[in-house]
Amino acid sequence: MIHRLGKEINNTESVYYWAYKNNIPVFSPALTDGSLGDILYFHSFKKPGLILDIVEDIRKMNGQAVFAKRTGMIILGGGLVKHHICNANLMRNGADYAVFVNTGQEFDGSDSGARPDEAVSWGKIRMDAKPVKVPIFKPMSIYSKP
Repeated sequence: MIHRLGKEINNTESVYYWAYKNNIPVFSPALTDGSLGDILYFHSFKKPGLILDIVEDIRKMNGQAVFAKRTGMIILGGGLVKHHICNANLMRNGADYAVFVNTGQEFDGSDSGARPDEAVSWGKIRMDAKPVKVPIFKPMSIYSKP
């Protein structure tokens, strides 16, 4: 879907345009979340038949990790995307390199805030890797000035 959108956008300022032009796969495990999902939902009533195969996406993403000689993860943010990339590396006994950059905090128990050693414990990062987490702190206060 993203490949096709990159083709149709025909805009050299778009990351997806260049991904399409260079045949670079872009995966979005939450493609139907948000506005695009709403558009697909409404489209399905007007013209039924469009099918997005998310299982094929996960097969391609995991396959890239499994068959790679080495893998590295640079993850900006957290949540679903972080989980899917780490999980793909679990299928190959862990990534060789990992950098997490996010605002997530460890204390809330979320995957976003989890430190790299948590990913090592699951086999998502190799035990001999030297992963890094770069915490970005943004003050959240009703008293702070904009």
